[in-house]
Amino acid sequence: MKRAYQIIAPVILALASGCSILPKPDPSDVYRLVSTQPTTQGTPVNWSLRVAKPQTSEFLDSPRIAVVPDGNLISSYANSRWSDPAPVLLRNRLLDGFQRDGRVTLLSTDETNLQADYELGGQLQAFQSEYHGKAVEVVIRLDTRLVRGSDQRIIASRRFEVRQPVSGTQVPAVVAAFGQAGDQLNKQVVDWVVSQGNTALKP
Repeated sequence: MKRAYQIIAPVILALASGCSILPKPDPSDVYRLVSTQPTTQGTPVNWSLRVAKPQTSEFLDSPRIAVVPDGNLISSYANSRWSDPAPVLLRNRLLDGFQRDGRVTLLSTDETNLQADYELGGQLQAFQSEYHGKAVEVVIRLDTRLVRGSDQRIIASRRFEVRQPVSGTQVPAVVAAFGQAGDQLNKQVVDWVVSQGNTALKP
């Protein structure tokens, strides 16, 4: 009984002094990249696609919501973050875009070892909001490459850049603009991949 008291007593004293042994909750607001892209039923293609997480800079490879307030200075919004690091967020958003489009039905990601006819990857150059005077816009810049799975040959590459004005300076308005920019990017990337994939299969 004495030994049990010796173990419990320090815990009681710690709680009484305001020092909790429980983990502190994350004070950040966590945001998802929401889509309003409609679901369509396009004519299915006869090839498969793996969507890979794009490479990016050390700063963007994190859940921080990046902002460029002035010139070359890059920072992030305080007490706010994405639900995943930006490259994962964008990869999942592109995967969802292909699923909503309906033409490429045989889909996977780089988290699996499934074989695919093509792989979509690239470099995420910008995923941030930018201030231009009092105006704010979201910028997503993605250098993509479509690689043939059988021999790892690059069959096509293209830079996509989307700029979406933000209706305000608060984080929810910025996040909403990211969602709109993501929808624009998805439409462009999906159409391009489908066109390039079908062309590459022609004799």
